[in-house]
Amino acid sequence: MVTELGNRLKEAREAKGYSLEDLQRITKIQKRYLIGIEEGNYDAMPGKFYVRAFIKQYSEAVGLPPEVIFEEHKDDIPTTHEDEIPVSLSRVQSRKSVSESSTKAFDFIPKLLISLFIIGALIAVWVFWQGRVGDKATESDQSANQEQVDVDENKSAEDEKPEEENKEKEQTDESKDSKEDSADGEKEQKSEQSLEAVDTAGKKTTYDLKNTDEFKLQLSANGDTWIGVYNTADELLFEGLLKEGNKKEFDFSSEKQAYLIIGDATNTDILVNGKRLEYKVPAAEVVRQDIVINYEAGTQQ
Repeated sequence: MVTELGNRLKEAREAKGYSLEDLQRITKIQKRYLIGIEEGNYDAMPGKFYVRAFIKQYSEAVGLPPEVIFEEHKDDIPTTHEDEIPVSLSRVQSRKSVSESSTKAFDFIPKLLISLFIIGALIAVWVFWQGRVGDKATESDQSANQEQVDVDENKSAEDEKPEEENKEKEQTDESKDSKEDSADGEKEQKSEQSLEAVDTAGKKTTYDLKNTDEFKLQLSANGDTWIGVYNTADELLFEGLLKEGNKKEFDFSSEKQAYLIIGDATNTDILVNGKRLEYKVPAAEVVRQDIVINYEAGTQQ
């Protein structure tokens, strides 16, 4: 059934001269979801939270203020409170049940047995520690004697060598150590990738990925979250709802850009080459975020 809100959004879109394909390209929302919004058919949406998010994006794209739309059509737009409260309550009740069970279990253990067990454990640790201290003292004395003998032998051998030979050896060793340190430093510097936020505008943040020859992306859900993934050519690689514990992996090593739409940033971890991306805009402040990662293979800072 077409709603008054659907008609209003559709008229605003047509007034802008946008087709559904144009609006899909602007908002990154699939065409079938845009049709569902215009027809008032929300059953095909991933959830009530995403219905509100999609309507907000639609309104912004066609020049309508989202706050006014939500206020004037609040009867046509589903709320999210009913979805969130059961989940929160179930987690609180679960933690409370576990806590009560643990407390009752400890009440049945006689206090006398607990005291005896602790005393016995302390005695065993003390005996073990005394034995370890005695063994370490013996080993330390033997090691010190052996080191002293080795030092005396080495000193006698060095005294017999000419001073020039010793100097040449020291210079060679120093040169070798210096080259190894320099090589290790260069290798470490080249192997450390850089992922830096270079621009932030509203819910959209752009990052530059440098100092790496690969770009492997992993999206991990620690709660239900809707995501969309696009490549350099703006082709849709994935769009859908990730359940808690699910992961999606992509290899963008041959691409120059990854465009991510994160429906719920609080429930989504983004890993780039195994390292977690830190949201420039805190997820608790802006739940729905667009993340753009620009990449050029082998680029050095």
